[in-house]
Amino acid sequence: MKIRTPYTREDLRIKRSDRVLEVGPGHNPTYRANVICEKFLHDNSHRCGDVKVYPHQELVNADGEHLPFEDKAFDYVICNQVLEHTEHPDVFLKEQMRVAKRGYIETPSYLGEFLHPKASHRWAILEIDGKLVLFEKSKMAAYAHNYGNVFLNYLPYQSLPYKLLQIVEPQLTANRYEWKDTIEFIINPEDEYYRSFFTQPWTMEMTRKVFPPRGLGKELC
Repeated sequence: MKIRTPYTREDLRIKRSDRVLEVGPGHNPTYRANVICEKFLHDNSHRCGDVKVYPHQELVNADGEHLPFEDKAFDYVICNQVLEHTEHPDVFLKEQMRVAKRGYIETPSYLGEFLHPKASHRWAILEIDGKLVLFEKSKMAAYAHNYGNVFLNYLPYQSLPYKLLQIVEPQLTANRYEWKDTIEFIINPEDEYYRSFFTQPWTMEMTRKVFPPRGLGKELC
C-alpha cells in the first residue's frame, strides 16, 4: 500500500542498514542503491546518456519484468522514470513487490506527460485513491506539443518560484509513490470513474481529487 508522497527521490525512508536495489536508473542512478539492474547496457533510446554505476554499486544486466533475485532479497527498491516504458507493467510491478519489502516509484504524471511526452513512453499514469492507474497512450488523443526543455531543463534551474511550486505540489509533473508490502495499480481501467480521467475533460471535482485542497496553515507550512 502507499505510505507517503516524497517531495523528491532524495526524500525516501531508507534505513542505514537497508539493502537497496534500483531498477533501470540508466545515466542517473541513486547513490544509495547497492545493486543496479539495467536492461539496456548500450542502447540510450530510453534515456539521456550512457549507463552510470558508482564504484560501490553492483551492476546486473536484467529485465525489470524478470529480476534474477530471490523473494524479498532487498529491503527497498527504487524505480525512477521506468514504469511508463514497460511492455507489461503488471508483471513489472509484481516483480518489484516480489523482490523487495518496500520501495519508491516515480513516473511522469498525466500532466507531465502532456508537457514533455516521449515516444518511448507507452503509458500515461495518474495516482488516484492511492492507486497507480495506467492508461495506454495509443488509446488516447495524440500528444501534439512538447515543452520538455522548458519544464525539465530550464525552469527547475532558473526559477525559484517554479522550484517552490514543485515542492508545494510534488505530484504536479510527476507521480511520487512510496509503498510498503504491496503496490495497488489498475491498467487500462474499464471502470468509468478511473477511465474518465484519461478520456474526458476534468471537472473541478476531478481536479480536487488529483490536487486536494489544503488549508492556509498547511500551505504556509
